[in-house]
Amino acid sequence: IPQSLRLAFFNLYFIFISYKLKMDVKLRTEYSPVLHMPVLKEAREKGSQSIDPYNSGHYDLNHGQESEYIITGTHPYPSGPGVGLTAETQMQKMPSEANAQALALSLPPSKARQDANHTAASVADIHRHAGIAERSQPPGSALMDAGGTKNSALITRKLPAMPKPQWHPPWKLYRVISGHLGWVRCLGVEPGNQWFVTGSADRTIKIWDLASGKLKLSLTGHISTVRGVAVSSRSPYLFSCGEDKQVKCWDLEYNKVIRHYHGHLSAVYGLDLHPTIDVLVTCGRDSTARVWDIRTKANVHTLSGHTNTVATVKCQAGEPQIITGSHDTTIRLWDLVAGKTRVTLTNHKKSVRSLVLHPRQYTFASGSPDNIKQWKCPDGIFIQNLPGHNAIINTLAVNSDGVLVSGADNGTMHLWDWRTGYNYQRIHAAVQPGSLDSESGIFACTFDQSESRLLTAEADKTIKVYREDDTATEETHPVNWKPEIIKRKRF
Repeated sequence: IPQSLRLAFFNLYFIFISYKLKMDVKLRTEYSPVLHMPVLKEAREKGSQSIDPYNSGHYDLNHGQESEYIITGTHPYPSGPGVGLTAETQMQKMPSEANAQALALSLPPSKARQDANHTAASVADIHRHAGIAERSQPPGSALMDAGGTKNSALITRKLPAMPKPQWHPPWKLYRVISGHLGWVRCLGVEPGNQWFVTGSADRTIKIWDLASGKLKLSLTGHISTVRGVAVSSRSPYLFSCGEDKQVKCWDLEYNKVIRHYHGHLSAVYGLDLHPTIDVLVTCGRDSTARVWDIRTKANVHTLSGHTNTVATVKCQAGEPQIITGSHDTTIRLWDLVAGKTRVTLTNHKKSVRSLVLHPRQYTFASGSPDNIKQWKCPDGIFIQNLPGHNAIINTLAVNSDGVLVSGADNGTMHLWDWRTGYNYQRIHAAVQPGSLDSESGIFACTFDQSESRLLTAEADKTIKVYREDDTATEETHPVNWKPEIIKRKRF
């Protein structure tokens, strides 16, 4: 053989070997996670070398692999770059149907008919393991490919749909109660739903008949604005606090003060009763919340940690048992037993003046000029923002139907669907005759025990009572809901 032919032969041989080596390396690095799929399962079970569907060469894939077909890691599918799996084996991008079925068509023609059912199932398994729903079809409706094998028709997964808000009837004003001579700063409804109590800047506490709106009783004793009232469901007691640093316990059988709780160093802005334990929690301008034993008047805990006025406090039976909101923009969840902070929430950017606990869910909401935020107990996990009420939010209230009410310093009141955060109604009641236009703030609001009436305490010295509009329907007041494609839950 001439020397030139021998050199040409060796050159071709080395080119072939290098190309073969290059393809083997490429197959192992890029396609090894899918080369052991069910189309090759029989060969592996017999202990023979696996057949390479992408190359005429043979090499063993059983080294370090289980016989079961599992897609793992973040390697790409054969459909090309950019298609991969996350660590949880969820697809970031769906491979095309043609590429997914290419594995089935790669079998030799002699074995195609024999393994038709096995091949079709494996294509569906590719998508099932990737987290993509398979289209359900009646028998016989599967697509036939050119090789005679049946393959299930596949469709893309639907985008997650935003839940539609529940329809709530609008609320309308039906009664205005006058009688106070100053701003009405707080109110509370008695557990029997017969009467409610209000506290005012005129230093008086008034008790009103809930059905008729008539004044039943006036209590005097505070020497400054009354900022908080609460009626006990466990005893015939009424508790009040005010800017005179005093916290009082009133016996409603004798209509007089029977206990004082001394300890606050400045104005007391809010109070709440624990639902299951005989303790009272108050908060104020001295940046603390204090836990009191109702009977002994002892200061059980002084909850310190806030760096500014503590504007609101709520108690619940579960853990954590006390939640406070402060002008230092934080919310703290306290362990009542230890008297220490369990969680500090710093998501708000402005003062947190109001908190409300959901009556059925283990959640709560906080109100601030930047946003209303919903949280999950017990660790204060953020749920969602309710943006749009761009004012100083003084009060929040929620009922069992999922109606959240926010009242603001400018007299506006927004009503929201709790689950979706949809703002379905906005109310701005006119100020009463004799009051300035600027005196339209809402300082407190609450539902009565039947949740059929909504009471608000306002800066025009009145209490307003709202109820649902019985004549409203979904046709007359439709849900004008236009969600974003993906609702971003911003912190």
